[in-house]
Amino acid sequence: MMEKWIYKLHYTWIYLGLLIWCAIVNTWEQQVDVWHYYSTGILTMAVVLSPVLVFSCFSEQWRNTWPTWRYALCWLITFGLLLPLTATIGNGLVGEGDSKEMIFGGAIWAFVIEVALQLSHYIRGRGRQHRWLQSFNLEKAILLSIALISIILGIFTISSIGKPRYYNSSGNLLVGGEFDLHMIITHFGTFLGFAAQYFLMYLCGYFFFYINSHLLVAKVLKNKGILAYILCTLTVIGCCYPLLAALLNALPITQLLGPIFSANPFKAENGFAAATIVAISLPIVLAIQLGRQHSHIASLEKDKAETELGLLKQQLNPHFFFNTLNNLYALSLHQSGKTPESILHLSELMRYVIYKGQEPGVSIQEEIKYIEDYMELQQIRLRKPLQGQFKKDITNVEQVIPPMLLIVLVENAFKHGIEPAEDTATLELILNCTATQLYFSCINSFEQPNEKPPGIGLTNLQKRLSLLYPGKHTLYTSSENHIFKATLQLDLT
Repeated sequence: MMEKWIYKLHYTWIYLGLLIWCAIVNTWEQQVDVWHYYSTGILTMAVVLSPVLVFSCFSEQWRNTWPTWRYALCWLITFGLLLPLTATIGNGLVGEGDSKEMIFGGAIWAFVIEVALQLSHYIRGRGRQHRWLQSFNLEKAILLSIALISIILGIFTISSIGKPRYYNSSGNLLVGGEFDLHMIITHFGTFLGFAAQYFLMYLCGYFFFYINSHLLVAKVLKNKGILAYILCTLTVIGCCYPLLAALLNALPITQLLGPIFSANPFKAENGFAAATIVAISLPIVLAIQLGRQHSHIASLEKDKAETELGLLKQQLNPHFFFNTLNNLYALSLHQSGKTPESILHLSELMRYVIYKGQEPGVSIQEEIKYIEDYMELQQIRLRKPLQGQFKKDITNVEQVIPPMLLIVLVENAFKHGIEPAEDTATLELILNCTATQLYFSCINSFEQPNEKPPGIGLTNLQKRLSLLYPGKHTLYTSSENHIFKATLQLDLT
C-alpha cells in the first residue's frame, strides 16, 4: 500500500526534493543558526511551490480523465499565473539577501523540471511514433551534450579574446562567461575552430566510454569474466592514452590557453584520467546492458502471451460455433418457425466473434449487446420457461475490456444448468463496472450435479485472465442448494 502511494505521488516527491534542496542551498553561506535558515527555507518554498505541489498530486488523474484543453488550461494557470504569484508573495515575506535568489531560483527550477517531465511523457507516449526518438539513446545524448558544451565553450573563448581582464600574467587566456555577438560573427571561422577543438578533447574521453561499452563490457566481461576484463582494460588504456594525450597537446588552442595537459604524454595522470572515465562509466554501461536485457525478455514474454491468447481465441471460437450449431439443429428438427429468427441472431453473434473477437479490446457496451443477443437466441430454442434478469450498473459504457470475456460464464450456465433442467430454470446476471473495477456475477439454477470436469470454456477463461490480468483478477465459483454462482472481479487500473 505504501509503495503504491509513493509511486502514485512520485511527481510530488520530485518537487518536494526541489523544495528541500532550495532550503539546503540557502544554508551554505551561513555560519550560525543554520537550522533556523533551513526551516525558514522549507516554509518559504512550501508557500512558493504550493500550486506546483497541488498540481503534481492530481496531474496523472487529471491527464487521464480531463479533456486535453482543460488539462492544458490548468497547467498554464499553475505555472504561468499561480507560480509567479506565489514567488512574488514569498519574495515579499522575506528580507534582503540570499532568500530572494532561493525563491526565484526555486520557481525557475520548478518550471524547468515540469517542462522536462512533460517532454519525457511525450517521448514515452506519442514520441514512440517517431523513429528518431526511438533511436535516441544514451550514447547519442552524450555526443549531443558534448557538441553543445563545445559550442558554448567556443562562444566563451572567442568572446573573451582581446579583453585584458581574461589574460593572466603569463599571457594565457582565461575563458570567461562572455557572449560577444560581434566577435562571433566577425571571427566565425575561429569560433568554429575553437568549438571543433573542444569537441575533439571531449571526444577523446568519449572514446574510452565507447570502447568500454561496446567491447570491454559487451564482449570481454560478458564472455570471459572480471579478471580478463580488468587486464584488457589496462591493455586498452596503456595502448591509447599516450597517443591521445600527444594529440591533445598538439592542438593549436593549447598555445592560447596554455598547457592544459602534461607535456609528457606518458605521465601517469593522463592514464589515471582514462581509467577514471572507464571506472565511472562501468556502472552506467552495466545498467544499460541490464535494461536492454530486461526489455528483450519483456518483448519475448509479450510475444509469447499474444501467441497464447491467439491460440485460446482460436479454441474459443469453434467452441461457440459448436454450441450454436447444436441450437439450430434442435430447432430444425422440430421445424420451428423461430428458425429464421435464430439464424438472424446467430449472424449477429458470428459477426461479433469474427470481427470484434480478434481485437485486443472492445467497449463494455458491445460486450453487453453480445450477451443479450446470445440470451435471446437461447431463449428462442428453449422449450421451457426461463426466469432471467440482467442487472447492469455501468459508469462508462465506453470502458474497454477484452472481447468475449464475460460470455463464457453465461454459456456455462446454459450448458450445465438451464438446458438440462426439466422445470423452470433461473438465471441472474449482475454487472457493475467503474473506471477501475469490474464485477460480474452469473447465478443459475441446476437440477443434477455435474460430475464432469470443467469444459474448455472455463479452462480457457482462466488462462486468458492469467495472461491479461496477472495478479489483478479473481474468478470464484460455488455450488449450494442447486444454485451455481460464478463471480469474476477485475482490476482495470
